[in-house]
Amino acid sequence: MDWQSIALIAAGAIGGITAAAHGILMQRLIIKPIEAVFAANGRIAAPMQKLVCLLLHFTTLNWFISGLVLIAAAIWFKPDARLVTGLLAGSSYLYGAVISLWVMRRPHPSWILMSVSLLLIVLGISPVS
Repeated sequence: MDWQSIALIAAGAIGGITAAAHGILMQRLIIKPIEAVFAANGRIAAPMQKLVCLLLHFTTLNWFISGLVLIAAAIWFKPDARLVTGLLAGSSYLYGAVISLWVMRRPHPSWILMSVSLLLIVLGISPVS
């Protein structure tokens, strides 16, 4: 296994673990209070309540699947497929890092870990010299 594959595996692992932690914290700190507001309000239909909560987890699911696909790309994919996988996962991680940095405006594990994953993706898909 070459160093580029190791970089992609590390990026996928960091991104996937970060996504899992994000999902747990999102459920506890954001979705539970929103569900309580919905229950107290009574004017929002049940399907809409479910949809809002599921949409809040969309980025979490995207980052987690991106992490799994990066690991798969490092093990099984050819260079062209690795490039496409890296660009797609990297764009998702870049979005998460930029938004987290913008919202937090201080050092925070979320944008730092996503940035590390992004750097590892760039190293993993860069051409061998």
